[in-house]
Amino acid sequence: MEIKSNKEQNSEHARITPEMLKSRTGEFDLESILFLKLRNLGLQELGCIGECLNLERLDLSNNHITYLASLSALKQMVALNLSCNRISSLEPLASCDNLQTLNVAGNLLCSVESLQCLKGLRRLESIRLRDPVYNLSNPLCANGSYRNAVLDTIPSVRVIDGERVTGSGSDLYHLCKDIDNSLKKFIGNGVVEVSGAVKPWVEEGYWDLKPAQSSIIEETYKQFSDILQECKELSKRADDAIAQAEKTLSIRSDTNSYVF
Repeated sequence: MEIKSNKEQNSEHARITPEMLKSRTGEFDLESILFLKLRNLGLQELGCIGECLNLERLDLSNNHITYLASLSALKQMVALNLSCNRISSLEPLASCDNLQTLNVAGNLLCSVESLQCLKGLRRLESIRLRDPVYNLSNPLCANGSYRNAVLDTIPSVRVIDGERVTGSGSDLYHLCKDIDNSLKKFIGNGVVEVSGAVKPWVEEGYWDLKPAQSSIIEETYKQFSDILQECKELSKRADDAIAQAEKTLSIRSDTNSYVF
């Protein structure tokens, strides 16, 4: 029996293999895989990911990935999360014609020119280069006007870093945001007294672009809703049983309730 060294084992774990994908998805054929979540696995190489030709959604966040060459074969991909890696070039994504949502926050993209390769992706509407919630960014975000530069580079983009910047709803979004900021200033100066916490006009992410859902996702949501409903019914039955038990115990604890 051949015993592999720790170095060889670590090398295998850092690379995507057919065995890894089959074990994580339960699919025997890589072309049958539609969704993949491979985050925080210490991955360095994409390996055989290019063989998942029908892949629609891929999460590779929080790894050590540098090169994206294998992704060029994924023509059906709609949503891609590459946040928190070591990527400095997006060239291979130029052939991902169906890409709609891209998250590359927390990488090494140094200039807006590095996004030129995405110019031909006519369906790309949402791109995230910076994520203040998780303190992720790219060197190009140091330029305060980088969003305008992104719009000039990729005309199809409507949402940048989670905020709608063009298209229907963008004007209203910014108007509501300005009103919220103005109200906070007035309240902070004691000009207006308001009971309770100040709430925004719209919830965070309200104007974010929602990607089209496939029939598989819709079916998944339906199954989840059915299970959730069953859980609620079981919870109600459990509450009724507990209430009945407590009532019974309460009666028995009364000495007058015992019959001799």
